[in-house]
Amino acid sequence: SKNRFTMHKSIFWIFAFFLLNCKEAPKDETLKNTSDDIEVETARYPKELHQVFQSHGGLDLWKEQRYLTYEIPKNSGIERHLIDLYSRKDLVETDAYQMGYDGKEVWLLDPEGVYKGDPVFYHNLMFYFYAMPFVLADPGIEYFETEPLTFDGKTYPGIGIRYEDEIGTSPEDEYFLYYDPDTHLMAWLGYTVTYRTGKPSDDVHFIRYDDWISVDQLRLPGSMTWYEVEDGRPTNSRNTVDFQQVALSETPADPSVFAMPDEAVVRKPVKPEN
Repeated sequence: SKNRFTMHKSIFWIFAFFLLNCKEAPKDETLKNTSDDIEVETARYPKELHQVFQSHGGLDLWKEQRYLTYEIPKNSGIERHLIDLYSRKDLVETDAYQMGYDGKEVWLLDPEGVYKGDPVFYHNLMFYFYAMPFVLADPGIEYFETEPLTFDGKTYPGIGIRYEDEIGTSPEDEYFLYYDPDTHLMAWLGYTVTYRTGKPSDDVHFIRYDDWISVDQLRLPGSMTWYEVEDGRPTNSRNTVDFQQVALSETPADPSVFAMPDEAVVRKPVKPEN
């Protein structure tokens, strides 16, 4: 609902899990591509999306990476994210709690009961936002034409994205990548939120991507800003999320990093309120 756009920054984090559905992790073998595999696979992407990938360092270089880490500074402290880029196992840790996905279950370790959100929707939420545009090469994605976005007098061409049936928890959701026509760097992400209602939505949210940084020759965002929306278009900035200590590695993390702690509790999705 539009009321989300006026929520205080701290409330944003509590409800952040509504903003993006959790996609199923690709199987390891789908990502272990050779150069020949990548050339064949590239043919399925729109030419414009391939140009965006190239502007960000190239899809082949991205697929050589095995491990991504970054930190998000928040009022409550540092939130550290660790992701296995092949299996999509992940770990989110703070001084107060931890959550993660071990390849089978989403878990939460929260001794003091601090975390009030839904770990199933939050554990990889920021990863999918952060790893744009590269996650738009995941299996099970369809591409379609969409209208460009004009903001502050500049027009950004767009590429529409939707997931095939049975992919992820909300395959009805749609995404819209808008890129700078001069640099082909990603500039905006638009996305709808159905939250597993099974009904398509035309309520589009917008994130602006800024402060691109170079990490091992790949261009990743230094910040992302959510915008208020009027008449289906972004208007004023609402909340900015910064990313720091960003690191990539071609060496996978030790499997123990993503193991569920003995004291953790397996979590299932929180059902949406009617």
